[in-house]
Parts: sequence; structure tokens; C-alpha cells
Amino acid sequence: MIAFVLRRLIQAVIVMVTVAFIAFLLFQYVGDPVVFLLGQDATPEQIRELREGLGLDKPFFVQFWHFLANAAQGEFGLSLRQGSKVSRLIGERFPATLELALVAAVLALVIGIPMGVYTALRRGTFMSQVFMTVSLLGVSLPTFLIGILLILVFAVILGWFPSFGRGETVQLGWWSTGLLTLKGWHHIVLPAITLAIFQLTLIMRLVRAEMLEVLRTDYIKFARARGLSNRAIHFGHALKNTLVPVMTITGLQLGGLIAFAIITESVFQWPGMGLLFIQAVTFADIPVMAAYLCLIALIFVVINLVVDLLYFVVDPRLRVGKAGGH
Repeated sequence: MIAFVLRRLIQAVIVMVTVAFIAFLLFQYVGDPVVFLLGQDATPEQIRELREGLGLDKPFFVQFWHFLANAAQGEFGLSLRQGSKVSRLIGERFPATLELALVAAVLALVIGIPMGVYTALRRGTFMSQVFMTVSLLGVSLPTFLIGILLILVFAVILGWFPSFGRGETVQLGWWSTGLLTLKGWHHIVLPAITLAIFQLTLIMRLVRAEMLEVLRTDYIKFARARGLSNRAIHFGHALKNTLVPVMTITGLQLGGLIAFAIITESVFQWPGMGLLFIQAVTFADIPVMAAYLCLIALIFVVINLVVDLLYFVVDPRLRVGKAGGH
């Protein structure tokens, strides 16, 4: 177990250093921060002084080492567009993105798993065919189109939900949350559904495929021969073994929800990191882009590490395999 964790930690460090190097290259080859800060009318003396102050006159690998040291402390300098510390901007936007991703993930799990189980156990029924058709639409339609359609129907035509913004929020220390207010929940419904639809259909199809495969295994046939009820077989044995790969995919999808909420946040003007990143790309705000890239990579690495550990704990075959290998 310790060797397994150490290997994963070493891999995580290698991935983060690689991503940090890519983010550092943004500073080198995408615009000149000195020109952004001083403007086109700066004198050569001003440019030289600022380069020395920012450490841009030092060798490449010295600059990269300083970048790594600052990034490890969560410091990426000042936003070229807003003039504020990037860490503060990310800290202000991160709660909104995380809450949106968590609500979308819960929706996808709570709806997707039962739909997958139903379509596996009730193949050929009318509702099963309806669920499969809906899942095909959810996979096929682009996220921005789903968001626009939801806004048109539920915000413009019916007027049930607002079409933009986060609503009323509450400060809990440095963390801002909209999940403790009615208006906050009112605003999060449409973007959360938009973000959850693709994940929901993916989980539904995965659960259905895994459930059908598990139901054909020998131990399920043995359970039937012992006279166990269908409920005990389906939910006590088949579903439990079905959820092992689902847990892995769901963990990785949570990172995807956080990383790829950019489109949803843009459609609904949700004040999260995705919208901040889009604005940074528009104005070539390199420090914000680099910070976003490193943070998303860190989220993926942490979630992947946690999922690997949970998979190791839940699936006894891995522990037996490791013991046999030693």
C-alpha cells in the first residue's frame, strides 16, 4: 500500500512540474508582460528597470525555478488586466465553480445511476427506450446549445428561473456560498442541469453496460441457484460490483466538471473560474491563464490520486494482485 501511494505521488509531482513548465512557457512566448504593464510609450530605461524587478533578465531555468517556487505558494503575480493579485481573483471565483460542479455531479449521480439500473433490468420496455433516447440526445447536443434552450424555455418563455448570475450569496470566512440562500438555489438550477446532462447520460450508459455484464457472471448465476430474491441479487450483489468502475469514472468526471465548466459559465454569466479564464484569454492575461492551468491540473491530479486509493481499498482483487506480485 505504501509503495502504491509513493508511486502515485511521484507521478503526481512529475505531472505538476510538466504542467507548470507549460504554464511558464506562456510567459515566454505569448506576449510580453512588460509591454502590457508599461504600454507602448515606455522608455528603454523603464523597460529595463521593470525587467530587472520582475526577474526577466535572469537565465531561463532560473526564472522557471522562481516560477515553481512561487506557484507552490499559490502566487502567480498580478493580473495584467485587473491589476490585482491572481491568487485573490482565483480565490474569489473558485467557490462559485466548485459549487456548480458539485451540484451538477450530485444531479448526475442521483439521476444517472437509477436510470442506468432501470434500463439494464427493464430492457425493451417503453420507459427504457425513452431513457436511452434521452441519453443519446444528452451525449449528442453541445453544452452551449442545451444551456441556450434551457434559458429560452425556463427563463424567457416560462419565467421560472433567472438566466444569468449567481444570486444572493453568504460569506463564511473567505468562502462565499449561494447554497444557503433561496435565490442562490434559484440561480444555480439551470446552469447545474446544463453541466450535469452530459455526465448524467455518461453515467447512465456506463451503469447499464456494467450491470448487464455483471448479471452474466457466474457468481450471479450461483446466487440465483441458491434461491436469492431478484432484489437481493440486483441490489445486494450486482449493483455493488457495478459501482466500482462507476466510482472511478465519476471521480475523474468531477475534475472535468470543474475544468470544462467554461462554456456553461459563459452562457449563464456564472461568476466562476471558467468565466475568468475566458476573459483572461480575450485580453491575453497570461498570469491568470497560467494560474488556471496549474490549478485545474492540481485538481485532476488530486482527484485521480484519491480515486486510485479508493479503488485500491474497495476492490479486493487489486490488493490480492499486489500481494501476489510481492
